[in-house]
Order: sequence, then structure tokens, then C-alpha cells
Amino acid sequence: MIRTVPTQPFDGQKPGTSGLRKKVPVFQQPHYVENFVQSIFDTLEGFAGKTLVVGGDGRYYNREVVQKILKMAAAAGFGRIKVGQGGLMSTPAVSAVIRKYGAFGGIVLSASHNPGGPDGDFGIKYNIGNGGPAPEKITDAVFARTKSISEFKIADVPNIDIDKLGETAIGDTIVEVVDPVTDYAELMGRLFDFDAIRELFKSGFTMRFDAMSAITGPYARRIIEDQLGAAAGTVVNATPLPDFGGHHPDPNPVNAKELYDLMMGPNAPDFGAASDGDGDRNLIIGRGIFVTPSDSLAILAAHTHLAPGYAKGISGIARSMPTSLAADQVAKAMGVGIYETPTGWKFFGNLLDADRVTICGEESAGTGSNHVREKDGLWAVLLWLTLLAKRRQPTLDIVREHWAKYGRNYYSRHDYEAVPTEAANAVMEAVRSQIPSLPGKSFGALKVKSADDFAYHDPVDGSDSKNQGLRVLFDNGSRIVYRLSGTGTEGATLRVYLERYEADPAHHAIETQAALADVIAVARQLSGIAEKTGMAEPSVVT
Repeated sequence: MIRTVPTQPFDGQKPGTSGLRKKVPVFQQPHYVENFVQSIFDTLEGFAGKTLVVGGDGRYYNREVVQKILKMAAAAGFGRIKVGQGGLMSTPAVSAVIRKYGAFGGIVLSASHNPGGPDGDFGIKYNIGNGGPAPEKITDAVFARTKSISEFKIADVPNIDIDKLGETAIGDTIVEVVDPVTDYAELMGRLFDFDAIRELFKSGFTMRFDAMSAITGPYARRIIEDQLGAAAGTVVNATPLPDFGGHHPDPNPVNAKELYDLMMGPNAPDFGAASDGDGDRNLIIGRGIFVTPSDSLAILAAHTHLAPGYAKGISGIARSMPTSLAADQVAKAMGVGIYETPTGWKFFGNLLDADRVTICGEESAGTGSNHVREKDGLWAVLLWLTLLAKRRQPTLDIVREHWAKYGRNYYSRHDYEAVPTEAANAVMEAVRSQIPSLPGKSFGALKVKSADDFAYHDPVDGSDSKNQGLRVLFDNGSRIVYRLSGTGTEGATLRVYLERYEADPAHHAIETQAALADVIAVARQLSGIAEKTGMAEPSVVT
């Protein structure tokens, strides 16, 4: 039943921060998927007879790739494969299922928040036994294998009916089609006080959750409407579509503009939220206020104890380096550790496993905790609902009270998308070349305290990660960070992160871009970004 197929390597099958991502037509090349999947299996050891979890966000080409993986995993010797019905399973749900059943690992099919459709993006990511993304030592080994692969093995059997729940045998391997929501919903019910949230909705509390025609729709409908009692229609765009219904499933005020406009309008519900393509990111909007992901992380960390699953408190907080310092203020006040890591959820895994941190987050709308080893969009929304149920205050008031207690970190990210790679590299090099001479220099009222190319030493396993982003720190708490994103598939995405700390509540109501105006000006001056990219303004401002 096992067929061995000769093949040749493809250039560029190097996993980024979240697996291998390319355009759909690239993945559709004969043997392209098979080469990468076989390279994963060739790199792993000790999985014979063990369980593999497989699921994806339902984007275009998802079903076809699921069939290839099922047959190749059987040929490789896995004993059981748990696959989501229809090939669907959110990224945090894959992690939850791996952890619940003690699976050897899992394969996630997604390009996260990137657009879908025949000309959109696709991705494959391997998760290890703790439920988190594979560390660099594994992804580096997989990449090395892709450069020398000469054959792959696949079971020569008909396609599995992945729409029907139940078990099917491929030789000695059992393929189990599971409901993708049940295990995840059960976990959420243990972490959060669903009775308190039900009472919130019974009191007349209203909400809009935009699933952006992506994977979180079935999860949000099952939990928020069916289990928590929110009104029918609270969850919109709830059916996952191969092209996400034309949405760019990145939950930010630009791509979720309809939700944003509703929440800023006269007929806004009490609370608004959204999630992305694969369910690991979140957007939080109260009536009249967009809560930045950095502020959301800090506010949730300060209130995690309100949820039963975290009643004993937290051990620490971790954030990615570009994420604002708002969480640092909370960690200091709580007397717990704060960890600054490179971008990429895999860097949080060791800290979570070692119980050094309980909650972690990224400025790119990812927040999560030790319940899984991925960021989790719906989890963040449920924790916000817990906070709102317990405090019975509008989101705007909660945010303002947080700023008054901890200070406000004005924060924004300027994205320059689809920049020619040479131009993006030129911007980074222009800043990098100035780093040694920047400390002590003044730019108007801003004086540089320090500057560096961020490097991270993992306190758990001792590994080192260098060249993770360029930082310019000022003595008043302001920051500029420059970084090339590893999640795009076309050209380069240059991200510029801008931050200013303000302790005085009298100055907490300034419009964000106005509050950051001097920092923005210095960021553009140092990098020469307009001249080098030809872009006078960023593509997206969040």
C-alpha cells in the first residue's frame, strides 16, 4: 500500500516564524507539499505508532493537502491521526488537542492572517508534543532536509471521507475524523466562569463578534451563542470560506473596518471582537475605544485572577520585543517576572513549560496563556468577557482606569508592505550602521539612551537568537523598533514600531499618532524609509 516516489528538492522551503508560507500556486506544484511534509517526517524520531493531529483554517487548497498528509503520515508509521471534520481545526485547538491526548505532534495548515483564495497564501507548520510551534533546531533540520530530499512515501489508497465523523483504517494507521470544536470548548469551560458570562448577557449586554469568514466562526458560535446565551447573530461571518469571503482576515481596525465603524458609531453594542484566519489572533474594541493588543495584554494580565482557571495568580508575563512596555508596568506592580523575547510564539514555549510565565502576548494581536502553546484569539475574548462580567463597567472606563494606575504607553505600528527586498534591507542596514553612534545623541527633546540589534538568550534551554530587530531607546521611555516580518509571501514587509510612555493622566487623551509625532519623525529621519522604498506613508497604520 506504500508507494515510494522519486523527487527533487525545491529551492526556498525554509520555514519562517510560523512554518512554510508561500502563494497557493507554489504549493500546487507537483511534489511541493509532499517534499516538505516528508522532510518533516524524516527529521522526527520516535513517532512510530504515536498520534498526529492535523487541521487547518479551511483556506483554499486545505482539503487537498489534508489528504496528502493523511496518506503520508500513514506511510511514515503514525498509529493514529486525529483530523478535524472537513479538514478544519483552529491553530489553538490543534494545540489543545495535542496536549489533551498526549499526541506526538501536529500539522497546522494555515497562513494565519494572510489572504486566502486561489491566488492567496497557504502555509504548513509543524507543532511538537507540548502543542507549540517547532523550535528552530527542528525547523532548521527540516530546511536542511528539503535541500537533499530524493523521495517521499505515500499510502496508495483512496481519499478519506473527512466530512464524516468516525474512524477509517489506512493499513495499521487509524484516521479519526473528530469534531474540531468539542475539545476546545470543553477546555474553555474549565478556564472561565461561563455562569458569570451568561448572567452578563442576560442583563442585556450586547456584543458583535466578527469571525471574518474564517475558522473561529464555528467555535465562537458554539461557545458565545449556544453555550453563553448571546443573541443569535452576535457572531457574524461565521462560516469558514476558502477565500475568507474576500476578507483580509487580519483582525485590525483597517481590515475589520465594518466592526470598527460600528463600535465607534451611535448604535454600537457594548463590546466588539474579531479573530483572524486560523483563530490565534484577536481584535478587542469597546464602545468608543479600540484596545491596542499591547494594552489588552497588560489589562488581561492584571485581571487574569478573575477567571477560575487562573485564580491562584500568574507566575510571570512574556511579551515579544516589539510589543509595548505596558505589560512591564503590570509585572512590576504584581511582583512577577517579565520576559522579552523575539517575535514568534515558539519563543514563549520554554517559558510556559518551565512555569516562568502564565500569560504572554504580541503586539500583532496575539495573546495566550499556559492552557495551550499557541496564541488564542477566542481565549482572549472570553477573558475579556470574564473581566466585563465581574466588573460590570464599560470597556472604555476599564482602559482609562488602567492607564491612570499604570501609565499609558502610546503605541503604533507602521507597516510598509510588499517592499522590494533590496529596498527593505537597505532601510535596515541604514539604521544598523548608526547603532554604535546613536547613544547620547539628541533629536529635539528625544535623547537616545541606548540602541542595539536585539538578541535573546533563552533562560531555559540556553539557546541564543540574534538579529531579531533594531531598537532605539530614549531616556523618556520612548522607543523605535525596526523589523522585517517573516509572515509575508511577497517582497518584504518592513515594520516600524513606535512608543511613548506617559504617566500623567492629564495627557492620556491625546490622539495616538499626534502623541507619537516626534517619535515618528525621528524614525523616518534615521531610516530614510521614504527615499529608499519610494513610500511616503506606510501601507497600514495600527
